[in-house]
Amino acid sequence: MTFNDFKNHLSTPVSVASLAFFRIAFGAIMFWEVCRYFHYGWIRRYWIQPDFFFTFPGFEWVQPWGGNGMYLHFMFLGILALCIMLGFLYRICTVLFFVGFTYVFLLDQSNYLNHFYLISLLSFLLIFVPAHRNYSLDAALVSKVISDTIPAWSLRLVQFQIGVAYFYGGIAKINHDWLRGEPMRMWLKDAVDFPLIGHFFASNWVPYFFSYSGMLLDLLIVPALLWKKTRTVAFISITLFHLMNAQLFQIGIFPWMMIAITTIFFQPDWCKNLLTRFYTNKVVDTNRAHLNTPTFPVNNWTIYVLGIYVAWQVLFPLRHFLIPGAVHWTEEGHNFSWHMKLRNKGSKGAFYVKDMDTDKKERKIKDKRYLSNRQRRKMRTRPRMVLQYAQYLKKIYQKKGYKNVRVRAELNCSLNGRPRQLLVDPFTNLAAIEKYEMPAQWINPLCYELKDGQKNYSKKDATKK
Repeated sequence: MTFNDFKNHLSTPVSVASLAFFRIAFGAIMFWEVCRYFHYGWIRRYWIQPDFFFTFPGFEWVQPWGGNGMYLHFMFLGILALCIMLGFLYRICTVLFFVGFTYVFLLDQSNYLNHFYLISLLSFLLIFVPAHRNYSLDAALVSKVISDTIPAWSLRLVQFQIGVAYFYGGIAKINHDWLRGEPMRMWLKDAVDFPLIGHFFASNWVPYFFSYSGMLLDLLIVPALLWKKTRTVAFISITLFHLMNAQLFQIGIFPWMMIAITTIFFQPDWCKNLLTRFYTNKVVDTNRAHLNTPTFPVNNWTIYVLGIYVAWQVLFPLRHFLIPGAVHWTEEGHNFSWHMKLRNKGSKGAFYVKDMDTDKKERKIKDKRYLSNRQRRKMRTRPRMVLQYAQYLKKIYQKKGYKNVRVRAELNCSLNGRPRQLLVDPFTNLAAIEKYEMPAQWINPLCYELKDGQKNYSKKDATKK
């Protein structure tokens, strides 16, 4: 395919119906998610009660609103989600939703979820794609907006972004632990009460079946959805996969969102054809007579910008291959790389603070005084957050009059059932490390290999001890 052929393909008019359904589904699910945060009290638990937040590098300035500001922020996000679903003031609402949701996403690393990252990216793309051209209030109120077609690039861009999440999720599964059935074996051991098939979960072959089938499904689902002959089987398979995940794991809206937005790989007019079953051809033809059918020339600059975005999405998730060490242990390059449900980590230990000029003994820190349960659990397994917390303790004790503060951590961590080992060097003064550099020399290398026949403990086993 020549450059001109590719350019012509991107400018080809396609039906707006599929993208409109994507917009409606996305807005509805985002509204549902906002309601869940109010219902379960997560707004207060995650962003009002904590005194400290694990910020992302370069976004230390992003802090929660004071007072009831976070409640108002989520109310605003809910209204914007409804407007996106209805296609009302679409361009304005997509910009505001992207900014508002990404702001929440950046507040605290301990709340990082891959599907929140995907939501942020999709809401960004919605700003530019004309998903409001039909089946929207904007199209009903403004005659110049309505159109039965959109440029193919807008549909392909959304398909690409969802495809990246699937494909790189599969690439991430090609690792030593996953191919040996871990941590799937540990999770299934806790789910033997699963309806109908739970009693099989204790069998040795089942973790391998789930691990390999999940990997192959992620790697092959996009081409299978794009090929008409395999599309129906592929969609049924991925739907069953997400329904299984929804039952096995507590992952919120993710399975339902993915089922809904995966329909973007269907024929562009699939939902319009479905609607025609409820209307006569005469009615459909009458409506089409009022639609605009513009052409969509694509200039070279548009292609260059799209190329830069695509290249970033392709290359950035691979950065951890350039960093020494096991990514699931060091966590360096783990975020934003579509590593989904690949590790089971637990850590025990404590932080110790001492004034090197005056103290003879160290003070053992009670983390509950400064962090929520969720923050504590996540921080103890993520070295970058360990360093942030150490710097926070340094500031606290400097305010108490400590002049030469030393902060160190003794954290015994286990990855996917391995024996516990020290995550970071217990003799390193973390308070003296001003900047996180990769690779971090104070992170201990992963010492234990996962071996066949190794005893792996489930969460239930841990609670019995």
